[in-house]
Amino acid sequence: MKKILITGTNSYIGTSLEKWLRNYPDRYSIDSISLRNDLWKEKDFSEYDVVFHVAGIAHIKETKENADLYYKVNRDLAYDTAEKAKKDGVKQFILLSSMSVYGIECGVIDKNTPLKPKSNYGKSKLQAEELIKSLGDEGFKIAIIRPPMVYGKDCKGNYPRLKNLTLKYSVFPSVENKRSMIYIDNLCEFIRLLINDCSSGLFFPQNNEYVCTSEMVKLIAEAHGQKIRMTKVLNPLLKLLKISTVNKVFGDLVYERCMSQHKIEYYVYEFKSSISLTERGF
Repeated sequence: MKKILITGTNSYIGTSLEKWLRNYPDRYSIDSISLRNDLWKEKDFSEYDVVFHVAGIAHIKETKENADLYYKVNRDLAYDTAEKAKKDGVKQFILLSSMSVYGIECGVIDKNTPLKPKSNYGKSKLQAEELIKSLGDEGFKIAIIRPPMVYGKDCKGNYPRLKNLTLKYSVFPSVENKRSMIYIDNLCEFIRLLINDCSSGLFFPQNNEYVCTSEMVKLIAEAHGQKIRMTKVLNPLLKLLKISTVNKVFGDLVYERCMSQHKIEYYVYEFKSSISLTERGF
C-alpha cells in the first residue's frame, strides 16, 4: 500500500485527488496537511512514500502588494517542503506546476518553447521547479506536472467564468480555436499512475482532444437545458480586442500532442462526457 501526503488541505486538485484515490482503499492511504503555519515542520514525513505538493497561491489578482507572497508561498514553501521530504526519507515528490511558466497566451507549446513567465505566479512556479529539481536523485524522485487549464465540478478559474457567460447570454461568438485543457478526473488518474510507477521528470497531461471554446459553451448550455445561438458576427471585434481575457477564452493555446503521449493511459473521460459530469454529475 502506498502512503501519500497531500499538502494543501483545501486545494481543489488536492481534495479531488484524495477523493479519487479513495476509490482504491486497498492500494492507497492518504493524509493531507495544511502549510498555513509552521506546525507542519514538526510532522514526521518518514511514514509516507509520496508527497504531492499542491499548496500555493493561484486565482487571485496580482498586485504590487502581494508580489512577494507568490515567491514566499509558491517557491520558498514548496522548496522547504521538498527538502524536508527528502531529509525524512520520502521516495517521491510530486510538484504541481503550471503552463504559466511559458508566459504565452496564444500559440503552440513544444519541447523547444522557451520558459519566459510574465506573471509572478508563473515566475514563482518556475523558480520552485528549478530549486526542487536540484534535490532529485535515485532515492528521491521528482515529478513536475505542468497541466493546462483544469476544469471539473466546483473548479475555480476561467471555467466558471465561461459558464457564467454561457448562462447569462443567449448569443455567443462562433470560433474555431484550440485549447489544451484537462478534466479533473483525467488529471487525478494521471497522478495516480505517476504514484504507482514512482515516476520522475516533467509531465504535460491534457485531454485526449483539444477543446474548442464555442463547443464547450454549447455543451454547457445543453447540460442546463438552454439554447444558445452561435454567430460569427462578433468575430472581427474579438480580433481587435487584444486583451488577456479575450486571448484566454478565444485564442489558441495548446501543448503539442507528442508532449502528452506518456506510457500510461489516463484518459478516463472524453470531452463531452466530462462536461456532462462537470455540470450535471452524470
